[in-house]
Amino acid sequence: MFSDNREQLRNFYFETWKKARQGLPLSALEQQITGVIADHPEYHAYLNNEHSLEAEFPPELGQTNPFLHMGLHLGIREQVQTDRPAGIVSVYQKLIKKHSPLEAEHLMMEHLVESIWQAQRNGSMPDEQAYLAKLLLLIKP
Repeated sequence: MFSDNREQLRNFYFETWKKARQGLPLSALEQQITGVIADHPEYHAYLNNEHSLEAEFPPELGQTNPFLHMGLHLGIREQVQTDRPAGIVSVYQKLIKKHSPLEAEHLMMEHLVESIWQAQRNGSMPDEQAYLAKLLLLIKP
């Protein structure tokens, strides 16, 4: 699934969602994707319409790219599952005491996006410690 090809990535979401709706067996990754899709019923219309493969979602028009958004959820879930950066599990566990797991991920995603943007801007790897420091602010009393 992991590719720089937008069409391939979107196709994977489409095919996974189609398999899930048909009750077909899913791989572990497909199960994760199906979970994220299930958490976002507002995106089901995109995943039920193959014309969405070509859709543009310009932020300047106030549109959220559903594929990017769901991918960020997958990223956060992977980080929590692997505790990377070290300490993210603790942040997540504290957040879900006050928020739903989905809301906690949304709060964390803002900082993930910022971390990725900074890395791209600097031509470097994301700074995990700076990212974790931002996440820690979410739980600061």
